[in-house]
This record gives sequence, structure tokens and C-alpha cells, in this order.
Amino acid sequence: MSDDLDDLIRRVDPDRWLSSRFVGDPALRAALIAIYAYDHELARAPRVASNSLLGEIRLTWWREMLDEAYEGRHVRHHPTAQALAEVIRRHGLPREPLEAMIDARYRELDATPMQAKEALAWARDTGGRAAELAASILAPDADPGPARAGGAAWALARLAAQEPGLADISRRTTEGARKAVRTLTEPAFPAVAHAALVGRRRSPIIDRLRVILAVARGRI
Repeated sequence: MSDDLDDLIRRVDPDRWLSSRFVGDPALRAALIAIYAYDHELARAPRVASNSLLGEIRLTWWREMLDEAYEGRHVRHHPTAQALAEVIRRHGLPREPLEAMIDARYRELDATPMQAKEALAWARDTGGRAAELAASILAPDADPGPARAGGAAWALARLAAQEPGLADISRRTTEGARKAVRTLTEPAFPAVAHAALVGRRRSPIIDRLRVILAVARGRI
């Protein structure tokens, strides 16, 4: 992974970039950055497209990239695509969660506000799937499932900041995630450490201290 990709995530996704700093192995840390960069690219598709058809085309581009990676073909020349393909190969990542992350972004092509149930499903298949994949990379012999709850809580809280009607489901999701992630192994915990920042007023120094405390205690 190039330093450029790490710099990108530091700029556009500071929460998860910060949590990735608590992964000691540079190669594993780079693998997480590739997952977060992929999630970032999928999130951009609905935002930068001028209409839903163009958004669908952008998402289809990433689905085709997965075809290339899983079929052992040459992967298109794009920093995130190249990095993700290498992570897929090296860690044997399953396709299903990566595909689910694409499918979830189609909902954002519809400007209608999400209701609580669909917002939770969206969060579980965006931030939740990314966290689950990250946990599987960090601790391949452990169950990564609980990480999905932590990642979903983080994603849903970000959405609720824009949609106040989701505040209650976000709060309840975070409460459930705090219980779930306690079962994660210590190596896997950086996959969800950023969820410790949900719902709190922040400064860069306080953010770092909260994530340090979360990693040390194994709690968000």
C-alpha cells in the first residue's frame, strides 16, 4: 500500500485511521487501510454522481473490480482497487461481505430519508462489514462477528448526526455494540476501536486518548 492511500484515509476517515494506528504490524495495518479506502470509494459513488444512473455505474465499476480480483484476472489500475485485490489474495477474504458493501450503497441513490430498520441494515452492511473484515484480518482464527456490531454502531451514529430521527435506533445500537465487542480478542479490537468515539464531543487529543483507553480495556 502506498503512503498516498494512508494519507487519504487520514484525511477523509480520521476515526478509522486513528484506530488503525493501534495495529502494530505494518502489513496488517495497510490491509485495514485498503478496506477503509474501499468503503470510502463506495460511499463516494452516490455523493459525486449527478444522478442515480451514474451512481449505479460507479458501483458497478467496483463490482467488476471484484470479478477481476476473484477470477484471478488483471485488476484495473486504481490505487484502492490494487490494494484491495492484494488484501483479498493475501488474506483469502470472502467475496460476500465486499459485495454486500456495494449493495448497501444503492440505498443512498434514493434521497428519501431512511427509516430505522433500513438504516440499521445499511449500517451493518457498510461500517459493520468493514469492521468484520478488519477483525478477520487481524485475528483470522477468531470469530469476527462481534466486530460487525461495533462498525455498525459507528456508521449509524454518523448517519444519525445528519438524520435526527435515527437518534434512538443509533443509541440502542451503540448500547448493544458495547456488549458485543467485549467478546473480541485483543488482536481484533482495533477493528472497532473507533466506535469509542460515537456520540462524544471531540478534539484530536481527546480522540486519541479515548481510543487508547478503548484498546487498553477492550471496550467502546
